[in-house]
Amino acid sequence: MNPLYDRLFGAHAGRDTPFLHLPSGETLSHDAFLRSVAQLAHVLVGQGLAPGDRLAAQVEKSPEALALYAACAQTGVVFLPLNTAYTRDELSYFIKNSGARLVVGDPRKEGDLRPMVEGLGAALMTLAADGSGTLTQAAKDRPEQFDTVARGEDDLAAFLYTSGTTGRSKGAMLTQKNLLSNAETLVAHWRFTAQDVLLHALPIFHTHGLFVATNVMLLAGGAMIFLPKPDVDQLIARMPEATSLMGVPTFYTRLLDDPRFDRDLTRGMRLFISGSAPLLAETHVRFEQRTGHRILERYGMTETNMNTSNPYDGERRAGTVGLPLPGVELKVCDPETGAELPRGDVGVIEVRGDNVFKGYWQMPEKTAAELRDDGFFITGDLGTQGEDGYVTIVGRGKDLIISGGYNIYPKEIELVLDEVPGVLETAVIGVPHPDFGETVVAVVVPARGAEPEETALRAACETRLARFKHPRRYITLPELPRNTMGKVQKNVLRETYRDLFRT
Repeated sequence: MNPLYDRLFGAHAGRDTPFLHLPSGETLSHDAFLRSVAQLAHVLVGQGLAPGDRLAAQVEKSPEALALYAACAQTGVVFLPLNTAYTRDELSYFIKNSGARLVVGDPRKEGDLRPMVEGLGAALMTLAADGSGTLTQAAKDRPEQFDTVARGEDDLAAFLYTSGTTGRSKGAMLTQKNLLSNAETLVAHWRFTAQDVLLHALPIFHTHGLFVATNVMLLAGGAMIFLPKPDVDQLIARMPEATSLMGVPTFYTRLLDDPRFDRDLTRGMRLFISGSAPLLAETHVRFEQRTGHRILERYGMTETNMNTSNPYDGERRAGTVGLPLPGVELKVCDPETGAELPRGDVGVIEVRGDNVFKGYWQMPEKTAAELRDDGFFITGDLGTQGEDGYVTIVGRGKDLIISGGYNIYPKEIELVLDEVPGVLETAVIGVPHPDFGETVVAVVVPARGAEPEETALRAACETRLARFKHPRRYITLPELPRNTMGKVQKNVLRETYRDLFRT
């Protein structure tokens, strides 16, 4: 018995129905996909991986990369997908912290990765976007059947790293129950069936593209048009073949900027879903006027997958993230006392349910601070819940920035910028952006008599941080605004520069 593998993957064994429609025009059936999964599972066991061991993957999106996730589920190995933009230093931390025994990376980076990976006691195999590499080379002659390893619903299935305010990332431990229960809820709530075809242009190193979009389609038994990235031309070209799209706000703003995107193009679509970043109310309005469809917005986190959703039937209310999903308890609490607040008051959102993660890997203090004894997870997001149950996110604790669906903590960027010669101190904030929901702005205070060059600031970020964390604008001020206790008032900075990217 292996609930996650059996329900998502094994249930489709022998099915010749389409699973992945690829940009090349090739279609991979469910059965063909599972045969490739079995071959990879043999490779993982041959590498000495046992149930509970961690496998870290920093690879481009491909059918083989998705099969690697399935092979981990089949062998009981804990899957750790990593953003392809992470630098060598960031990757080193994740491998060391997770204790990964095997790392799968891009062949183009092998020369740089191998000494670091092997120095940390892990093995390295490669996988390219076209499916080539030492991983698939090793798999090609392996058997196409594999005896699935028994696992329980409380066993770990995956790690996802989420940034910390100190710059130290935390490994969120996700169990089989966490992933499977959420997929079951979403399939029912969003009415997915085997007849659905999802236009999949999200990355699969992120909870949205992997544990929401992919798991939902696997459980429903439908098919995916598997695009490597959200290219507008490809989205428009393939939309007549699809019934649904899951995206971030950037998808929708860029589609609306293209005159080809209209009511006629979307007539075969059943559902458009948005998440990972706030969707502007004006985007809701423009989208409905252009297509006749109303985007369904939802709210989730790395630690919980999906918590709330606007209804499939009923009012999809712009500016809200809808209602708590079935099986998810939600309350808004006083951030100081933890006491539940009356409806309509602003507080910290807490959630409880089978979707809530097990805790942070090797961080018992962090786990205890954010996961209550009664099972409620303190999300750190500030919001309200109306009398009718609709939830509105009004801000985020700890100054979290969500840009294009990626979580960014300012402290990590500030630590890099503060080391640049001529910098006294910095404050990194998120401001509204029409494409990304939010984007990063760095406010820099020069040291006395110094004038740090923007080129030096950019170079420091490019060397040490993934591209999505780089500030889009640098602003120089003589000093930062502070309250009477000396704390930097980032709320003042956000208000001052909130219209920086408005058109």
